[in-house]
Formats: sequence, structure tokens, C-alpha cells
Amino acid sequence: QVQLAESGGGLVQVGEALRLSCVASGPTYSGYAMGWFRQAPGKKREFIGVISWQRGNTQYDESLKEGRFTISRDSAKNTMYLQIHNLTLEDTAEYYCATLNRNGDIEDWGKGTTVTVSS
Repeated sequence: QVQLAESGGGLVQVGEALRLSCVASGPTYSGYAMGWFRQAPGKKREFIGVISWQRGNTQYDESLKEGRFTISRDSAKNTMYLQIHNLTLEDTAEYYCATLNRNGDIEDWGKGTTVTVSS
């Protein structure tokens, strides 16, 4: 089991940018992929995107393909990032990272980091 820890959330203004981090415990993360999800108040958790750990290939939810979200990873640091540009009020949510196997099944969840966007 992998322990995941998100960080980087906080209170930001509309139009600003933010970078979230997700660190996997252990000496080296060797899983298949990691992904980002978010859950806005009163809504279901939704998929943002995923990155394959070995190749660094990314895939994003179709509804979020406007280019404001960028997922990257630093294998040497066991860390995945989520860069969000031009934040909107609708981006207010709890952001979670997760590990995924090659079937796309989620294996581990982090505890989340809160992003609040204000006007």
C-alpha cells in the first residue's frame, strides 16, 4: 500500500494559478500510474487526469481539455503535480491524488488538499 500526501492547496483569487503536489511514500514509486481527482462541495468526486509513471503520458477528462490543467511528475522525487491556470470559482474543491493499476482501477487515495477560489 502506498501512502499519498497532497499539498499546495489554499485560498486563491479568480484568474490566478496554483500548483498542487502529491508525494508517494517509500523509496521509489513503481506503480503504473497516478491521477488527480476533485470533489466540489455537494458534488461527486470527478476525474481530472492521469499520468503514466514510466513514460509520463497524460490523459485528461474530456470536459477539462481546455488546457487549464497540466499534470506532470518527477520520478526522482516520487511526486506528481497538478498545475491549474486561470482559476475560476468552479475550481473550488477538495483535490485528491490516487495510484492506479494498468486496468485503471484505483489502488490508493491521498487525504486531499483544499482549494478555495474567491472573487
